Amino acid sequence: MIVPVANPNDPRIAAYGHVADARWLASQGLFVAEGRLVVERLIASGRFRLHSLLVTPTSLKALEHGAAIHAPIFVAEREIISRIAGFDFHRGCLALAERRPETPSPELDAATRILALEGVADPSNVGGLFRVAAAFGVDGLLLDPATADPFYRKALRTSMGAVLHLPFARLTPWPDAIAAYKARGFRVLALTPRADALRLADAAADPAGLLIVMVGTEGAGLSPAAMQTADVLVRIPTARSVDSLNVSVAAGIVLSHLAG
Repeated sequence: MIVPVANPNDPRIAAYGHVADARWLASQGLFVAEGRLVVERLIASGRFRLHSLLVTPTSLKALEHGAAIHAPIFVAEREIISRIAGFDFHRGCLALAERRPETPSPELDAATRILALEGVADPSNVGGLFRVAAAFGVDGLLLDPATADPFYRKALRTSMGAVLHLPFARLTPWPDAIAAYKARGFRVLALTPRADALRLADAAADPAGLLIVMVGTEGAGLSPAAMQTADVLVRIPTARSVDSLNVSVAAGIVLSHLAG
């Protein structure tokens, strides 16, 4: 249903006044997708119930999956959307959708290659990790309680929509809950700069089987408790002048090697 909107105070679009308020969105069980590419991927995924869309006339014409949308599509000029959203909006397309529970799902239960995140607090890094996971054949992700919300607007945008089709779960207690995956036969590789860790080339020589790659926050890295859950500690050899890599860059390097 296409609904023209000319008044930024129209009560039917009141929820869009909160798109920059992550806490409010989470309290309502919603998340926001921003930009036509991400919104298209949201619609195409079919994994989330759409609340509504708010688009410019130009974006409405360009929506590839417009006919598949069974939710209100509010249409307004860019200036009106900027006033509603509270920031200078130039991507032409917003969508609100219902969040899914952050608990293990049948999709994740069927995974054979998993990326685990501990303490990754920067939403851009979380989005980047989802993006590299999608690029290198990861089936799903596990998150500790301190890792940033993948449905945060910046994380979702940075992931280029990968958050929308890769299943993930937030595990507690952490890292003890990893033991359930190890009991199913998963081998855990923990990424660390420690000199005594196995070189990546050697770890990647046998990439077969059920596998969890665990990464931590930049700087501190993985906690001692998380390291103790690992079967293998893995390091990426770097020049002596470089003490660490961005976590999504490091994960991408490791996953590309393991993908063969």
